[in-house]
Amino acid sequence: MALTLALAGDTMLGRAVAEELRHSPDGGTLFSAGVREALAEADLVVLNLECCISGRGARWPNPHKLYFFRAPPSAARALADLGVDCVTLANNHALDYGADALADTCALLEEAGVRTVGAGQEVTAAREFTVLEARGVRLAVVAVTDHPEEYAAGEQRPGVAWARLRAGVPGWLGSLVARAARHADAVLVTPHWGPNMTSRPPPHVRAAAPELLAAGATLIAGHSAHVFHGAGDRVLYDMGDFVDDYAVHPVLRNDLGLLFLVTLDGPDRARLAPVRVEAVPLRLGHCRTRLAHGEEWEWIRERFTAACAELGTGVREQAGRLVAERT
Repeated sequence: MALTLALAGDTMLGRAVAEELRHSPDGGTLFSAGVREALAEADLVVLNLECCISGRGARWPNPHKLYFFRAPPSAARALADLGVDCVTLANNHALDYGADALADTCALLEEAGVRTVGAGQEVTAAREFTVLEARGVRLAVVAVTDHPEEYAAGEQRPGVAWARLRAGVPGWLGSLVARAARHADAVLVTPHWGPNMTSRPPPHVRAAAPELLAAGATLIAGHSAHVFHGAGDRVLYDMGDFVDDYAVHPVLRNDLGLLFLVTLDGPDRARLAPVRVEAVPLRLGHCRTRLAHGEEWEWIRERFTAACAELGTGVREQAGRLVAERT
């Protein structure tokens, strides 16, 4: 009953990437054949969608907000063609163009056959988990973000599943993870947590992870920093970016990333756990992601090995990929 998940971080399809999608609506130019082949190895593909998908809406009225990301409607089909099964919308860009664009995002993705989690027309819907199924295994996906509070869904307000994680894991989130565990064979929690451009998880993220695991999470796959962090015990603290048009930090190298392939297995469905964590090194160019090679690959190996070592995890190379193993 082994199940392999392909997990990717921030997938930004706005701005210059949106222009690329307008010229190539199927998204064929965004990812190389090698990246697509790696995704095809998985039974399920889950990523963080760092934008809305819509032809409508006005920018969120916050004069201090610098970046607004919106992809054209064709992006929904492009994600489906890529093999994506589910996206999380619990992040700081889902409402960049308001409630109408959020509604379009959910509707367009549903029409394309891609599940959404982490946002909704009111708080109960935003906080609900979704269940994916493959190989006879039911995987619940829980999504949450710790920023921004102004995007939080309310009783009669569309928005995202927001939690003040700096104050600890709130009761509703722990209960949600526990309830998801009762309705599925495994639970993936995918939080958008911590600040941008950090080389390691901040203290509040490190503190939240064991609480989510204790509540019933099988695996945690985080994002937000735009650069990958290390892998801990059943926790991918940050997966970095998957595709974007961002400027490159010369030290943190947000143009070098990882696609994770995580295999869950166990003696029975009640005891599924990650048995293999494999990372595929990536090179993020301008609006195009391909497999890393040469010096790019070496830099990723050294950075990931060091980051994992801080968390008590070893890394070995196998067939051009990086395998993380608890030491």
